[in-house]
Amino acid sequence: MHGFQLWANLPSSLKMTEPRYQDVKASDVPLVVDGDGAEVRVVCGSYRGTKGPVDDVAAKPVYLDVSIPAGKRKILPVETTSHAFAYVFAGGGKFCNASRPLAVPTEPAGWADAKPPSHADNRSLVLFDRGDEVELHAGDEGIRFLLISGQPLGEPVAWYGPIVMNTQDELRHAFRQLEDGTFLRADARR
Repeated sequence: MHGFQLWANLPSSLKMTEPRYQDVKASDVPLVVDGDGAEVRVVCGSYRGTKGPVDDVAAKPVYLDVSIPAGKRKILPVETTSHAFAYVFAGGGKFCNASRPLAVPTEPAGWADAKPPSHADNRSLVLFDRGDEVELHAGDEGIRFLLISGQPLGEPVAWYGPIVMNTQDELRHAFRQLEDGTFLRADARR
């Protein structure tokens, strides 16, 4: 069993809006089966005309759960203006023809160990530069991964723990509010 969460950073104009959560059950996620045997579950955004159940997210993400059979080659479209990454959680393969992919093994290595991949295995994160497609070759066991892309906000990010703001001052203010119990309360935002 796998469970994944997507936390979306908001533009500064929406930072202090009421939090929102969308629970999505597996039965609510449409499945697209391509002629080559690839299976794509569409959580958010769309794939080949099929729309996912999660909507109205500021960064307009596309969140796909992709399974490619062993030895198969697959090309997946990505919006040119989006940033994209893949998280491999079963099997392995080689991501090709994407502008400078960078594989980051997530356990136990860190960012310092990142290097261009020859093969992305289970629990690897692959970051992509700009481009309009991602090509991969599934390994001997096939590959299953999340392919997630979204529109960049073009704003600075100040992050610590569970709070993401735009400046260090905003971050300090948010933690003060968290400590005094007024963070994200309607009366505290006025």
